[in-house]
Amino acid sequence: MSTWNSRGLRGSVLEELINVTNERYREKGMALVQKVPTPITPINIDRQSRHITLAYFEKKSTVDYIGVVQGVPVCFDAKECKEDTFPMQNVHEHQIEFMRDFEKQNGIAFLIIYYTSREEMYYIPFKEIERFYERSINGGRKSFRFEELENYIKIETNVGVPIHYIEALSKDLKNRG
Repeated sequence: MSTWNSRGLRGSVLEELINVTNERYREKGMALVQKVPTPITPINIDRQSRHITLAYFEKKSTVDYIGVVQGVPVCFDAKECKEDTFPMQNVHEHQIEFMRDFEKQNGIAFLIIYYTSREEMYYIPFKEIERFYERSINGGRKSFRFEELENYIKIETNVGVPIHYIEALSKDLKNRG
């Protein structure tokens, strides 16, 4: 059983920026992508503030976001990384399985990784993540270095869109042929 408490706020700024981006995309008719809620069961609730202070996850979540971008089904997870080394333990087996199955259904799965030390954000296609995952479970390195990435695409900001991942998705689609 996994538990949640206030340390779970890591990445909340990244998620908020993605939420703003998704709202702008929706307003412009470019995409309909939503945050997938993580089902939790509250254990402790602060009666004064009415905030949940301790809870457990009811089941494993899949990915952070799912939707459709200009007719293309997409799912992705958003991660932050302080250094240039990304631990594969941050991507769970059930997420890999979901993204693999999603791609088998002709969807596009990817990660958005914010490298905080670089202050740069990257779109990492699922095929690239799967390669590192397979290496990690087969006795190899349990993380990947930024320099190892072959097919990443830098995500730029755009007027009114803080994390313009549709451009990166478009490049990924062209690379897939």
